[in-house]
Amino acid sequence: MKLYGKFFSIHLRCQMQYKASFFMTSLGQFLVSFSLLLGIFFMFLRFNTVEGFTFEQVLLCSAVILFTYSIAECFGRGFDAFPMMIGNGEFDRALVRPRSEVFLVLASKMEFSRIGRLLQAIALFCYAIPTSGIDWSADKVLTLFLMISCGVVIFFGLFVIYAAISFFTIEGIEVMNIVTDGGREFGAYPFSIYGNEVLKILTYVIPLALFQYYPLLYLIGVRDNPLYIFTPLIGLLFLIPCYGLWRFGLRKYKSTGS
Repeated sequence: MKLYGKFFSIHLRCQMQYKASFFMTSLGQFLVSFSLLLGIFFMFLRFNTVEGFTFEQVLLCSAVILFTYSIAECFGRGFDAFPMMIGNGEFDRALVRPRSEVFLVLASKMEFSRIGRLLQAIALFCYAIPTSGIDWSADKVLTLFLMISCGVVIFFGLFVIYAAISFFTIEGIEVMNIVTDGGREFGAYPFSIYGNEVLKILTYVIPLALFQYYPLLYLIGVRDNPLYIFTPLIGLLFLIPCYGLWRFGLRKYKSTGS
């Protein structure tokens, strides 16, 4: 952790060398996410509920997705930029260093400008938590904590898959944006509104629903089974195939000669 803290400090000082650029980029991130919020707002001007979910409940759902994705993208940016590391030979240098290659990729890049999205997610939480009609208790607070913490880890797993695919393709595959950026966009609403088939995929294949949809049902009182509290923990099993694919790609990796 001490070494990671040094990388954190280096990246922060580097990005703050150009403060105007940093704040303008952060503002841009905020405005892009704000357009999604406007879409939700205008929809609820026309409809009182969506699949039985109120405006405040959808905002809470949106805040969870936006918060988790922003944290994962901020600190997992190294995996997102991994194809560049392969192309310029940086990863070859990482392999001969006395540290885990996962750690070195993770610490290679951090995007603090994602604070724009993060601040918007915090603002949504500040509005939605007291207005969503949820009777907050210790188990509900635990549920929300697990939704956020496990959601960050699951998005990390998706970035690891994106990086692992790059072992075979050199360049990143844009189709992965369907489940990363797409997960952020479509996750602004409870996943059940997209139909049972999509919900099954997001439960058993890409477990975004395990930290977004099912615990939300417990929060708002639609389900009273306490097992719904721990569905985000089940989603952490997703890390096993993610890391397995990474290790498989690493064994097959051959230097690009850069």
